[in-house]
Amino acid sequence: MHSVFCDNVSIITHLLSHKQSISGGLALAGVILIARSIKLITKFQAVSEIPARFVENNVSLRGRVHSVKEQSLQVEHVPISLPLLSPLLTKHKGVPSSPLLVNLAGVDLTADGKLWLQRSVLPTQTVWLQLISRQDDTLHCFVTHNKGSSWGRSVNEQALSLGLARTAPVTGLSPDTRLYWRLHKRLHRAEVKAEKKRLGLWKEESQWKRVVKIVHRIGVKLLKTWTKVLGCVNFAP
Repeated sequence: MHSVFCDNVSIITHLLSHKQSISGGLALAGVILIARSIKLITKFQAVSEIPARFVENNVSLRGRVHSVKEQSLQVEHVPISLPLLSPLLTKHKGVPSSPLLVNLAGVDLTADGKLWLQRSVLPTQTVWLQLISRQDDTLHCFVTHNKGSSWGRSVNEQALSLGLARTAPVTGLSPDTRLYWRLHKRLHRAEVKAEKKRLGLWKEESQWKRVVKIVHRIGVKLLKTWTKVLGCVNFAP
C-alpha cells in the first residue's frame, strides 16, 4: 500500500509538472481529477486537514516559512500549482493563509541551536516537510531546504552534526516500529559525527571532563602527600 500510494504521488506530480506535454483537455482533466482525489493540489490550512495516509506514508509537503521560534516553525503549505485551475479548485477562497506548526522531529536543540535555527531557516524561504507524525495541532517533520550545498540533508541532521542538538525520542512514533529505528539511526549517525569532532555541546562537555580529571589528579596527589606526612608522625605516648 505504501509503495502504491507513493508511486501514484510521484506519477501525478510528474505529470502536473510537465502538463504542457499532455495532449487533449480530457487527459488533463483526468490528471486533475486524480490529483485532487489524492489532495496533491489541496492547500492545507490546518494540521487536521492533512489526510492520515499522508502522515502514514511520510509524504513530503512543500511550504513557505512564516516564522521560527525555539525549535518550531510556522510554515504555510504551498501545494502543486496549476496556474489557471488552482484558483478554481481551492477550498479557502478569500481566507487568509493559516500556517502550520512544525516541530523538528527527533532532536532537542540547545540554546545555541535555537539561535542557529533562526539564522539558517529564514521567513519566506521554501522548505520541504517530510511528515513523520502528527500530535494535536503540531506536525513532527524532517525539514529540508536548499540553502547552499545542504539540499537533501535535513535541518534535523544538520543541527546534530554541528553539536547544536541532542537526539530525542521521535514524538508520535512507537519505538517498536521499523520507521522509528530507521530515523533514530540517521539522527544518531549525525550526532556521533559532532561528538567525534568535539563540536558544539560536545566541546563543552569534553572541556568539563578535562577539568574533572585535573581536579581528580590534584586530589589524589594531595591525599598521597598527607598519607606520607601522617605516616612519618610518631603517635607513641
